[in-house]
Amino acid sequence: MITIIQRVTTAKVTVNNQDIGKIDIGIMALVAVEKADTEKDAQRLLERILNYRIFADSDDRMNLSLRDINGGLLLIPQFTLAADTQKGNRPSFISAAPPEKGKELFDYLQQLAKQIYSNVEFGRFGADMQVSLINNGPVTFTLRTQQPSEK
Repeated sequence: MITIIQRVTTAKVTVNNQDIGKIDIGIMALVAVEKADTEKDAQRLLERILNYRIFADSDDRMNLSLRDINGGLLLIPQFTLAADTQKGNRPSFISAAPPEKGKELFDYLQQLAKQIYSNVEFGRFGADMQVSLINNGPVTFTLRTQQPSEK
């Protein structure tokens, strides 16, 4: 699985002019599922997101995790992160999971996140979403559960 996490002061996702997920200070994560991903990858990804130390401590160093600050988490499915952009002028989605598998693993990620973290919101798989955020820093990282050569 691949995710882009952004430290935000606020973020929201809208579908059909209706806000379906909104957080204040926390992490907005765009999540892609690749063909070889499993529930174990979803578990690992969620743990990394919740424990990744990207928030400032009292010395203004990135030493605190989302759990440490009890911040919001907004998980948004975005299959385009799995694109291969190495050749040409058009992305290839050969490594992206088929929609059924992508939805299944994103749904699993949602259920798991609800079980272990209380301040979590979600985008909607397959929907035309509008996402808005204020990136704090800006601070943005890419996290992967597997390296491309492992797939």
